Amino acid sequence: MNNRASEVTPSSKTPLLWIILGAAGMFLAHYLVFIYAPMESTMRAAQRIFYFHLPSAWLCYIGFIMCAGWSLRYLMTQKSEHDALALASAEVGLTFGVIVLTTGPLWARAAWGVWWKWEPRLTTMAILFLIFTCYWVIRSFGGDNSGTRRFGAVLAVLGAPNIFFVHIAVTRWRGDHPNNVGLEPEMRVVLYSCLLIFIIIFSLLVRLRYRVHMDERTAIALSRRLSRIGG
Repeated sequence: MNNRASEVTPSSKTPLLWIILGAAGMFLAHYLVFIYAPMESTMRAAQRIFYFHLPSAWLCYIGFIMCAGWSLRYLMTQKSEHDALALASAEVGLTFGVIVLTTGPLWARAAWGVWWKWEPRLTTMAILFLIFTCYWVIRSFGGDNSGTRRFGAVLAVLGAPNIFFVHIAVTRWRGDHPNNVGLEPEMRVVLYSCLLIFIIIFSLLVRLRYRVHMDERTAIALSRRLSRIGG
């Protein structure tokens, strides 16, 4: 009994450590953003949205790229673990995408006087978000079968390249979205600190969602075996 408990303890402590780091990091991020960071001369307090908006956008991209990568791997191997990682990555990417599409209009209201503007980057970002929302809807409500998994995997692989168009939207199509903004040294410290903190939270969420999906599949497999035995 003691040996079994000692085997379980290290793996159970790891998520708790990440949760503590993530929670402490969020407190630190709010301190850096609202107290340490200097006031920007043009946008004033509204500029502070930037420290949450940009790291969330980067991690949204990473989540979708990971989803496409694991989906491609699933198409090659048909392994359930790869599919679960793809789904977990998409879910977390969408979570950060919600932050992007929430903080963006808040900034737009202060900068442009409107909540939304159909300029190139905002439009391509909205399309990217909708593609992976469709992926999530298909995977969540299309049934847990190989056909749904393959269809979702193909959609993710085909949808991820849209990230490139989001990235070049401002320079290619001359949008109004800020690009290559100059930052003071203190502002850079805050930005990259928030990015590091968000990476910790991103990693934790992907890990937890992956575990949930694998546990669900294990439970379904056991249920099917028991029904066969009982039948």
